Amino acid sequence: MNQGINVVGIYVDDQDEALAFYVGKLGFRVHTDVRNGTYRWLTVQHPDQPSFQLGLFAPGPPIHDDATAQTLRAMVAKGAMPPLVLSVADCRATYERLKANGVEFTQEPVDRFGSVDAGFRDPAGNGWKMIQAPR
Repeated sequence: MNQGINVVGIYVDDQDEALAFYVGKLGFRVHTDVRNGTYRWLTVQHPDQPSFQLGLFAPGPPIHDDATAQTLRAMVAKGAMPPLVLSVADCRATYERLKANGVEFTQEPVDRFGSVDAGFRDPAGNGWKMIQAPR
């Protein structure tokens, strides 16, 4: 039996905007997009990591009341959630490609401790580090 983490979710304020960002700009693929009333289960996956899904979830019913949903959206927008990490083979080349796709970076590639990293945020405010491992 296979066991392990299959889906990790992040909060986004607009699932359609998040979908356009993750698929159109980062190159992820849609895995699941289903609705149950107003609730939408939306996951994407990196093309090189098909066994793992990133959930793009909107705070709100039926999981959260209005006050909690508003707090979560504010926390994400402020960049207060833990950063996500994207592993890349060549940080500088990926930076140039994603920047050309319209990704707005918060940090250009920097050499640090033998690796190279850069930072960006998604439209909701979720922070990403893009890291090239030491060679």
